[in-house]
Amino acid sequence: MSSAAVVSVSVPDSEVSGGGTGEEPLADGEDDGAPGAPGAQSSSAPAGAPTRPAKLPLTRIKALMKADPDLNLASQESVFIIAKATELFVEMIAKDALVYAQQGKRKTLQRKDLDNAIEAIDEFAFLEGTLD
Repeated sequence: MSSAAVVSVSVPDSEVSGGGTGEEPLADGEDDGAPGAPGAQSSSAPAGAPTRPAKLPLTRIKALMKADPDLNLASQESVFIIAKATELFVEMIAKDALVYAQQGKRKTLQRKDLDNAIEAIDEFAFLEGTLD
């Protein structure tokens, strides 16, 4: 399992405010910055060009959120925040696992590196046993 994560943390005001109250649901056909959507930046954008605020497909995140029977509405802002939090989480655990890969003189992350990071770092204690 190899992973390289580069996450841009800056969020444009238009993505956060959304111009609404934050209570309206994201319509299924609404532009959410997913790949292929109008206005979405490609990953091969030239240097200095604005990048997509969320790298994960927001429609997929919304579908996963809607799978929860307790969730009635998912605003565009909440879907974006969940996507961004997920990106930051993956970046954090990948960086911590990379330390263990480098100790083994490897450049590729392996499952044992993730296991070592989960065991050694208290913030990942909730993940113990999930990779079994």
